Amino acid sequence: MLLFLDESGTDHRNTPYEVLAGVSIRERNLWPLIQAVRTSERNHFGMLLSQAGLEPKGSSLLGKKNFEFSAQAEPIAPLERTKLAHSFLQKNIEDARGHHPRYYRPEFTAFGQAIIDFVREVFTFCQQYDVKAFASMISCDAPQPRKSYLRKDYAFLLERYFYYLEDILTDEMGLLVFDEHDKAFCKRLIAQMEYYFNETFKGRARSIRIVPEPFFVHSDITTAVQVADLVAYSLNWGLRMSNKMDKPTRSEIEEFGQLALKLEYTGIRDGKPVYGIKYIDDLRPRDERN
Repeated sequence: MLLFLDESGTDHRNTPYEVLAGVSIRERNLWPLIQAVRTSERNHFGMLLSQAGLEPKGSSLLGKKNFEFSAQAEPIAPLERTKLAHSFLQKNIEDARGHHPRYYRPEFTAFGQAIIDFVREVFTFCQQYDVKAFASMISCDAPQPRKSYLRKDYAFLLERYFYYLEDILTDEMGLLVFDEHDKAFCKRLIAQMEYYFNETFKGRARSIRIVPEPFFVHSDITTAVQVADLVAYSLNWGLRMSNKMDKPTRSEIEEFGQLALKLEYTGIRDGKPVYGIKYIDDLRPRDERN
């Protein structure tokens, strides 16, 4: 089992919350999901977005401009829309090469409409291939732990991922795959996770099912991390889990927040329901808070 993780809002500038999100995918479903997403890209745009220099992640797919483009006109017929969206991307490529092609309004409209339909389809594929979502939604002013401790948002995701692995009732191990940041961040996270899995009771217990050392990949070439980013962005702008979450949503993103919520892991522990998505307003472990 693989858990792909990415974040939204870590710069605390233009997003209401910080979100750490993970999508869990069984190995046998990973390649079919990737193929489905890539086929959908070709169907909607006539090419892969990466071929036009675009990374298919939340901020680029669900940015305000794409919704404004989409609303410029009535829905365009699928075949015509793909043709126009492809023309739009080809002109982006020419632009990047120093040429300055002329864009036409229908191309912008088609691109915006294609983007929104594509994102809806990605969430449909996630349901089809039994993707489970986990996320910590974090207040931007949440108190931070000491450097030697793993933050509570990470510990929460590891706990719920462990529960999910237990629910499968096999000896399957869980792997962690992160979007790579700078090496200093990666080394610090590895050290914190090593401390968690070796020095804490819960961490040692969970290392039975979760491989403690994570893998790091580049999000711009890893489809499943892009899906995790899309989930994180959709939750950040489109879902509020608690009355403590008083930051406004973007109304056009609420649909996608609900689609992300449909992927949420749910289970039962000690006769009570447990969920894979949680709002956190203090990132310190319990002993630090006390």
